Amino acid sequence: MRVLVTGANGFVGSRLAGQLGRSDHFSLACAVRTTGTCRFGEEYSIGELGPKTDWSAALRGQDVVVHLAARAHVMDDEAPDPLVEYRRVNVDGTLNLARQAIDAGVRRFVFVSSIKVNGEQTDLGQPFTSDQITAPADAYGISKLEAERGLLALGKESGMEVVIIRPPLVYGPGVKGNFATLIKLVEKGFPLPLGAISNKRTLVSLDNLVDLIQVCIDHPAAANEVFLAGDNSDLSTSELLREIGKAVGKPARLIPVPQGFLMVAARLLGKTDVARRLFGSLQVDISKARHLLGWEPPVSVEEGLRRCFELESRS
Repeated sequence: MRVLVTGANGFVGSRLAGQLGRSDHFSLACAVRTTGTCRFGEEYSIGELGPKTDWSAALRGQDVVVHLAARAHVMDDEAPDPLVEYRRVNVDGTLNLARQAIDAGVRRFVFVSSIKVNGEQTDLGQPFTSDQITAPADAYGISKLEAERGLLALGKESGMEVVIIRPPLVYGPGVKGNFATLIKLVEKGFPLPLGAISNKRTLVSLDNLVDLIQVCIDHPAAANEVFLAGDNSDLSTSELLREIGKAVGKPARLIPVPQGFLMVAARLLGKTDVARRLFGSLQVDISKARHLLGWEPPVSVEEGLRRCFELESRS
């Protein structure tokens, strides 16, 4: 089976390309922004992702497209109108690719979206599901939802199968952003006032997400479905920091400050968004992937966190 992976040199794409490239079942093609950045399969440089990108060479002969390339979520986005920029890449660029994929005879289009399509927060014990009403709260989530809707419409019109996967925060070797900051704080032994947080959040390890994507490439029951990705257990912020400490071999120094006090302090400091991510819950129900695809996350949270400290990730 011939598979084209877009964004094949990114955080998720490079791991997926490695898995597919080592498999005898798949013939891999990698779409990247600049040449010489993909170690597996045929490589196609497509430049900037947008509504006028020419995908013809990369799509020729492909059976499946896994679309990972996107304008990623950016904190404190400085674009004059972030939604315009997100739409140009994540909506117009994605639908341009899908239309060309249909013309090229591609059978299935796997789109890696985001849990932000569902929303930003859940009540404790009431996880997001793939079939509930969506409520994106920022420009990135809106663009991903619009792309999903456009893809499903194109699939219905053309017969091309569309599979949508919505992951929450993805962690693994080379992770960046807020997760990397937490790792550094634990590694350096900073005392953190986060020892009494009672929220629950679903994360997904890089290897679990890649495994689900690989299943969705050719599983018959995945066609025209939406799946949520996640690990096999949820963690509070306090539990996550303790598990990071175990993985790095340096116990997290956590002070049990009451959560209500921390929320008040965050508001006074203008850090409400940070507090929401640290103290709020965001749980994800992955039972649809389990029941429909027979998928189980192959990597435990503990093992996933340990893999964050593989030698290749510490460069």
